[in-house]
Amino acid sequence: MGAATDAAVLVGLGTERNLPMVRLAAQEAAAHGRPLCLLHAFNWAAALKAPSIAGPRADAEELISRATEIAHEVEPALPVGGEIVEGALVATLVRRSEQAFLLAVGDGGMATSGECVSVDAPAVQLAARAGCPVLVARREPPPQGPVLVGVDGSDSSRDALEWAFECAARREARLLAVRVVESEEGGEDPELLAGLVARSARRFPSVAAECHTIRGDPGTVLVEQSRSAQVALVAARGDEPWRGMLGAVSQALLYHSPAPLIVVRGLTGIPGDGRNAQRPQDQRP
Repeated sequence: MGAATDAAVLVGLGTERNLPMVRLAAQEAAAHGRPLCLLHAFNWAAALKAPSIAGPRADAEELISRATEIAHEVEPALPVGGEIVEGALVATLVRRSEQAFLLAVGDGGMATSGECVSVDAPAVQLAARAGCPVLVARREPPPQGPVLVGVDGSDSSRDALEWAFECAARREARLLAVRVVESEEGGEDPELLAGLVARSARRFPSVAAECHTIRGDPGTVLVEQSRSAQVALVAARGDEPWRGMLGAVSQALLYHSPAPLIVVRGLTGIPGDGRNAQRPQDQRP
């Protein structure tokens, strides 16, 4: 089923630590002409342990209120809706992402923690299982650098390239497309990447695009390139874009890139074109 033309940018609000990402999500919603939906999952088990059930509920309502104020600071006319739902946050967001244009979540501090990240971390689960592209926001604001996209030539990475051009056009930013060739491959043909970028560029003549084919480990190279990017984009998994799965490169960027990351799943369609192909059954890692 395709996402509706009025599908919202969905924001998963956990705690007040997630408030900084609301600004980034609101910018994306405003740029794409989409409403913003703020969703907080209410934990009844925790509420029953509190001195008063009314306290946690009031805290949740205050969180939605503060997030709405932040969104309207970005764009006063932006349609913003707030919703408090009962249930687990990850399961709720996976279900609601089926009808969303984009899902925005915080990374839980994984990019700066230096610790091993569990596959059960909410950002990891959502990047792997959501039914729409996922924007993973970082706690530190990014530099005003280029829009970075990793391209390996797969259909999934071509979708990511299209999304990157869309992002660059709406942000009035430069696009940096990087293809990384591992040392044992031996094929560094720069024309492959140049051809892919040229085809996408026809739709976005205002975007200045730059191509680089680099030899090395794809995850390591793209993480380093992302340090000066205002946002990085990558396909969820280049060779097998099925739900419930992340590739090594998308995991490296998710865990280690300091830039906000948009994980684009193959077959989800391109912003604004109205297509959104059927997907195989979910496969949990």
